[in-house]
Amino acid sequence: MKHNSERPADPAGGADARHADPDAMFASHEAGYAKQLKPRHVQMIAMGGAIGTGLFLGAGGRLQHAGPALALVYLVCGVFAFLIMRALGELVMHRPTSGSFVSYAREFMGERASFVAGWMYYLNWATTGIVDITAVAIYMKYWAVFTDVPQWVFALGALGIVSVMNMIGVKVFGEMEFWFSIVKVGTLAVFLAVGAVFLASGHPVAGQMPGLHLVADHGGIFPHGILPAVLIVQGVVFAYASIELVGVAAGETADARKVLPKAINSVMWRIALFYVGSVVLLTMLLPWTAYSAHESPFVTFFSKLGVPYVGTVMNVVVLTAALSSLNSGLYSTGRVLRSLAMGGSAPRFVSRMNARGVPYGGILITVAINAIGVPLNYIVPAQAFEIVLNMASLGIITTWGFIVMCQILFRRAVDRGELKAVSFRMPGAPFTSWLTLAFLVGVLVLMAFDYPGGTWTIATIPVVVLALVVGWKLAKRGAAREQAADALASAATRAVADPARGA
Repeated sequence: MKHNSERPADPAGGADARHADPDAMFASHEAGYAKQLKPRHVQMIAMGGAIGTGLFLGAGGRLQHAGPALALVYLVCGVFAFLIMRALGELVMHRPTSGSFVSYAREFMGERASFVAGWMYYLNWATTGIVDITAVAIYMKYWAVFTDVPQWVFALGALGIVSVMNMIGVKVFGEMEFWFSIVKVGTLAVFLAVGAVFLASGHPVAGQMPGLHLVADHGGIFPHGILPAVLIVQGVVFAYASIELVGVAAGETADARKVLPKAINSVMWRIALFYVGSVVLLTMLLPWTAYSAHESPFVTFFSKLGVPYVGTVMNVVVLTAALSSLNSGLYSTGRVLRSLAMGGSAPRFVSRMNARGVPYGGILITVAINAIGVPLNYIVPAQAFEIVLNMASLGIITTWGFIVMCQILFRRAVDRGELKAVSFRMPGAPFTSWLTLAFLVGVLVLMAFDYPGGTWTIATIPVVVLALVVGWKLAKRGAAREQAADALASAATRAVADPARGA
């Protein structure tokens, strides 16, 4: 049995989405989903979305560029990440939906905005998925036993396994994310505990006494000045990519209005503990100059202690992080594509669901796009990361921007008395809403100065805009053809049922 819902009367236009009966229309978009995600799943989805390879692998190189100031950069970016989550939380309290910001953009800004929000988010995850399967392949080749195995074999295997698991049902996705997050959080908890013991006891690490003096003796908080710390903001902020996943999960969460606020509020202290706390501890246990871009800073620390197999353990952790990201991408794009299709902004095929409430049409499309990463790993394995990674940044910045803009418009509708206020509100809005949008614009500006990768990424914006314009026109034509076909089919059915009337 397949669960297919009817689309709005005018999927190509924006006005109907705002002025038709929204409750009935949006309820039809949620038909077929199984609310099987439990509070523990959502808690770990929220936590896991805020912890990834950006911390486990990226922190070493960023410590080289900015020194201990990296902790402040993580804190600033973390505050804005939290504000984005609170903006999303306010929208979820208004109406939990698996379409998330795509559905909210449709409600408050019209179908054109929904089209842009959805496809830019898809750009993020489609490109990230290619990076993820490449990462899995690279991490697997860390072990000598796999040295002679072609990289593309692992890329294909990772994509196949995670795809099958996503097709089984949302509960399986939730369990996978739960355990993936347990591995990531557990690793950081062990580091924080061990590091705190060394710091409190004053036991030497690699022949040096730990403490604040390691920061003071090596140039202070800003050893290279303030500018390098500002410039790395555009890289650090993407360490928080996936925080918006809780919004997508809301549509399949039992009692979402009760569960989501707790999960979102817990993210702030976890960011402070895991990101800021970890970096502060790293700089107080060893001089920041001891870390490099070629090695995880956690591997550097534990190696100095002489802990055996630390490289193997950390490789398992980053492998888990890559699989978690791939898992999240397939899950979220399946739901977002279905929401787009329900508004006429994507092919009807991607709206299809199986008997277990899985939007398999959208997931299969994403798998097909991710599969591009398999030949990339065969043809140019060394460059597969760089070829696609920068494009994901445009998608995530656009997504976050739409979330905040929808929150602003929702609050305005509440002020006009058109919608009911919710108890879980974005703190400090509308000031913090506009401040967050300004921050996101600032990130784009900083990207433009990050030559060559960031500069070329910003330079592609006109191409992306042109693609969206063409895509929108094609979507309108496709929606019109489907409506005409539906009308003919309906007329034929009526004629068969009532021959006299048809004559």
